[in-house]
Amino acid sequence: MENNPSSSRTDRKTIERNRRNQMKALYSQLNSLVPHQSSREPVLSLPDQLDEAASYIKRLQTNLERMKEKKDNLMGTERTNYASMSSCNGATTGLRSPQIEVRETGSTLEVVLITGLDSQFMFNETIRVLHEEGAEIINASFSVVEDTVFHTIHSKVVVAARLEILPPAMELQGYPRG
Repeated sequence: MENNPSSSRTDRKTIERNRRNQMKALYSQLNSLVPHQSSREPVLSLPDQLDEAASYIKRLQTNLERMKEKKDNLMGTERTNYASMSSCNGATTGLRSPQIEVRETGSTLEVVLITGLDSQFMFNETIRVLHEEGAEIINASFSVVEDTVFHTIHSKVVVAARLEILPPAMELQGYPRG
């Protein structure tokens, strides 16, 4: 191994040049991912490009959080602070795993859905699945007892062959059968 200072200096220069070229390529790639207002804008300096990319990423994160909240609201899964809601015995209430019972009698179908106060979406989804599976809704009602909601749905089976799919389809969507 030689101790030639000029060879070592040349190696360091080459390594540094390669590093700078790699960084330049990465900056260029990052800049290409950031949308720009128009193609007539003056070319931004490197620090300005980095600031613009950081701002864009922050906006994306904010939009993502806002969209997640909107999705949760639309899905009916917005959770309130149930720790402040207490029943008479001091236990916390509100959050409950949904239960579903399906009873078939001839051409009629009775669906009992038991949920917490936070699961209005479950009722809507159950109605949607029944319609998709060919059941005609005759009557739907609910009652609330403390932190539990009992939904009862009576329906008439219109397409009997499709009815066999109903309970597993609901289980696949994450709804346990009672």
